[in-house]
Amino acid sequence: MFYTILITLLIVAMCLVLLGIKVIFFKDGQFPNGHVSNNKTLKDRGIGCIQLQDKEAQKEQCLMCKLKTEK
Repeated sequence: MFYTILITLLIVAMCLVLLGIKVIFFKDGQFPNGHVSNNKTLKDRGIGCIQLQDKEAQKEQCLMCKLKTEK
């Protein structure tokens, strides 16, 4: 049982080191930014952040409500 926990902890530690190689070993190393709004290819396809899409949809809905109340 003890050896299983020890091996598991070693594997997890190795995985963390491998995930952080760029940050640990390179000067000014950073994790890559994986956010949708910063991805040029997705921008070219017209795919954006869901939060921004939600805000735009709420604005459009409010405009539709205003137009309905004016009539």
